[in-house]
Amino acid sequence: MDQSGQVDAVPQCTHWYAIRTRSRHEKKVAAQLAGRGVEPFLPLAKRWSRWKDRRKWIEVPLFPGYCFGRFGVEARALVLKVAGVVSLVGKGGVPEPVSDDEIEAVRRVVAGPLPYDPCPELIPGRPVEVIRGPLMGVRGLLVRKDAKARLLVVVNAIRQGASLEIDAADVAPL
Repeated sequence: MDQSGQVDAVPQCTHWYAIRTRSRHEKKVAAQLAGRGVEPFLPLAKRWSRWKDRRKWIEVPLFPGYCFGRFGVEARALVLKVAGVVSLVGKGGVPEPVSDDEIEAVRRVVAGPLPYDPCPELIPGRPVEVIRGPLMGVRGLLVRKDAKARLLVVVNAIRQGASLEIDAADVAPL
């Protein structure tokens, strides 16, 4: 209760969830989620698309078939009713939250100045953290270490990630 005698609103406990979508419906699902009050996150990657008469940069989902939404358990039915949503990613019919750190790492990679590529398969590697530069604090898996290191930022719930090259001196083992 607050000082006026009214009951305080119970804060909603929200988490990020991976949402499996129909093929090529990721952008539509993200827009519909936003329209229903759910915070969407759809990381995009720029790619050249080629037609007979021209080439053009287009934005495609970094993780085809998936987008992310931040919502509470009570909004699960609302999310599942969105056109183009197939299911929520989880085990045994129970959706598993995606960690805030994983979402933030993907946000920083997508917003950052370094080129990145989708990496659909998890490759076992050494966990590292970026210790300087625009991605400082981002954790991922070291895939290759030469003069340039290949860093894999992973979203474990959907077993996918983004792969980027970074100066090998800018990463340190965890």
